Amino acid sequence: MPDVKIEASWKAALAEEFEKPYFQILIDFLKKEKAAGKVIFPPGPLIFNAFECTPIDGVKVVILGQDPYHNPGEAMGLSFSVPKGVKVPPSLKNIYQELFTDLQIPKAEHGDLSNWARQGVFLLNTMLTVEQKQAGSHQKAGWHFFTDAVIQTLSEKREHLVFMLWGNPARKKAELIDGNKHLILEAAHPSPLAGGAFFNCKHFSKANAYLKEHGMGEIDWKV
Repeated sequence: MPDVKIEASWKAALAEEFEKPYFQILIDFLKKEKAAGKVIFPPGPLIFNAFECTPIDGVKVVILGQDPYHNPGEAMGLSFSVPKGVKVPPSLKNIYQELFTDLQIPKAEHGDLSNWARQGVFLLNTMLTVEQKQAGSHQKAGWHFFTDAVIQTLSEKREHLVFMLWGNPARKKAELIDGNKHLILEAAHPSPLAGGAFFNCKHFSKANAYLKEHGMGEIDWKV
């Protein structure tokens, strides 16, 4: 088994995945890329940051992103999130706009979503690494096998979770989720390229209503 530095509850839940051939191939790929001098984001200690911030039994909501930000200083291992001091990306600005429309939460001046993660919002990207300045560069590295297994594990082991699937790549993951046990919310991607189709989806209020109904405790969506 590769020595994967990942939060203990997730390491136990995903133990079988770390034993599979694709995962060793993925680890070898990342090592070769780094040995070739390529810059990989997020930095190694942050690749599994979403898992570190939100243990499996603490997950209430899953927000699925695509791959990490590929510019220096942006990727922090949480989908859509950037560290404080980094300019808020366009997609996140639109998320903040929807939060204001839906729940009247003032738009934050920073893009660090760690407060969400600590409350149980699992900010998962379908790819966990990317090469600097090369969006989507690790799409074929094998991460999708791993993150699909993560989604299926949550669907099987937990009940009454909210899955927010934004954009077509995320929406395709609905087939991995048991809709009888969980709430699946689908919308356009918050990217400005979607032409504003994301707006008025009201996913944040719908999530809290569902969580409250099932005694899960609502999310404070202020960041």
